[in-house]
Amino acid sequence: MTVKDYIETVIAPKLQGDGGWVEYESLDGGSLVLIFRGECSKCLILERCTVWIEEQIKKDLNECVRITAVRRKPYFQE
Repeated sequence: MTVKDYIETVIAPKLQGDGGWVEYESLDGGSLVLIFRGECSKCLILERCTVWIEEQIKKDLNECVRITAVRRKPYFQE
């Protein structure tokens, strides 16, 4: 499973349960860029979430990544 597939099929549904969502943007070397929308776009503990996602990717895919989080409002609010 690729990192993109993992984000879309494993991580995204978990965040949607809390009213947020994440989108895969890019992966260059070990630098993973994710777009956070919905409740995630204004979350005060987003850094904790990105650390958790990094840990899950390491555990499940055996890949070390460093996440850059980009906050964006949902399309319907832009």
